[in-house]
Amino acid sequence: MSGPLHGIRVVDFGRYIAGPFCAALLGDLGAEVIRVEKRDGREDRTLVSLGENDDGSPREGAMFLQMNRNKRGLTLDPAHEKGREVVRRLIAKSDVVIANLPGETLKSLGLDYNSVSAVNPRAILGVATAFGLEGPYSNRVGFDGIAQAMSGAAYFAGTEEQPVRAAVPWVDFGTASLLALGIVSALRARDETGKGQMVEGALLRTAMTFFSPTLIEEEVLKLGRKPSLNRSQTAGPSDIFKTKTGWITVAVNGDPLFRRVAKLIGATEWIEDERFASDKLRGDHGEIISARVAQWCSMRTSDEAIKAFEAARVPAGPVYTMREALDDPHLKASDILTTIDYPGIGKTPISATPVKLHGTPGEVRRRAPTLGEHSDEILRELGYSAAQIEELRSSGVV
Repeated sequence: MSGPLHGIRVVDFGRYIAGPFCAALLGDLGAEVIRVEKRDGREDRTLVSLGENDDGSPREGAMFLQMNRNKRGLTLDPAHEKGREVVRRLIAKSDVVIANLPGETLKSLGLDYNSVSAVNPRAILGVATAFGLEGPYSNRVGFDGIAQAMSGAAYFAGTEEQPVRAAVPWVDFGTASLLALGIVSALRARDETGKGQMVEGALLRTAMTFFSPTLIEEEVLKLGRKPSLNRSQTAGPSDIFKTKTGWITVAVNGDPLFRRVAKLIGATEWIEDERFASDKLRGDHGEIISARVAQWCSMRTSDEAIKAFEAARVPAGPVYTMREALDDPHLKASDILTTIDYPGIGKTPISATPVKLHGTPGEVRRRAPTLGEHSDEILRELGYSAAQIEELRSSGVV
């Protein structure tokens, strides 16, 4: 079955996560995606390498395999005069162009919206930057961790002595997902207007949006909250607790769940205690609640504690290592992960399409491309002859 984006061509000039994962999502849903990278490979190709080649150089990395499924690969120097012509031909035959680069770099490569629109007025340009295309930081470079830090999230996740950046690049993945939503919306708008447009995502905008409830609270109430690691300050018990055999997490919001916990751990006096009469008050007195729940958990194994919470219909789960996460029976029985077979690396799991369309589901149809794997094929589609392709190669263009 063709995906809902069948017939849409995407050119991906992205690197690392925000641009490439956006393009991968569109590819999962049926779009044809061409990844464009430098002749010697983009810097993201071997990040978190999964082995070495015979000459000792690193093989493709875990991130590359995940971000670049469902793409064909073209090597290209877009700064070369002849490379610019290849870029123009790609844009002319495409519906979507994706690039996560600063504004000045986009313009220098002919990937700013004016340049793209001049070649193809129907094209949609999806741009992901660190700080947005406007404002004093517009030409700064940045990664996920910078946005986490500047949004306040890293400060609030740690302690006053030590801010903590999340190891999971949630800002990058969030930006990619929102950019994909914007691009699909722009395609829908093009059906009505016949015209393309620019769709802009930014790491800082994503981080501020995801962290916005806490930021709004601070702006309105001026509470000046201090970080408390895993313990929620707006409800409780919501924390991570140590058991006899490991760690578990419990997440409670609302009166019904709180009453169930109070009964479960033998703290029924809490139900009438004015200190715990609302989520806000339970957050204010969360240290007391967490200490009591921690004591209860410490006398049980993780399995015993989780089963007790489940029986009481209270959200709880194990804190897994990476190995334990991969070995979880629910994961193995689901379609959350899929398997690819990559040259030189072998079979490896990657995450499947993270949103499930039950009528027109996304799918991983092809593994990530080897370096320049489809260059000749793509150039032929753009109208280049075999002799012209050889000239481009000898000139250092592809």
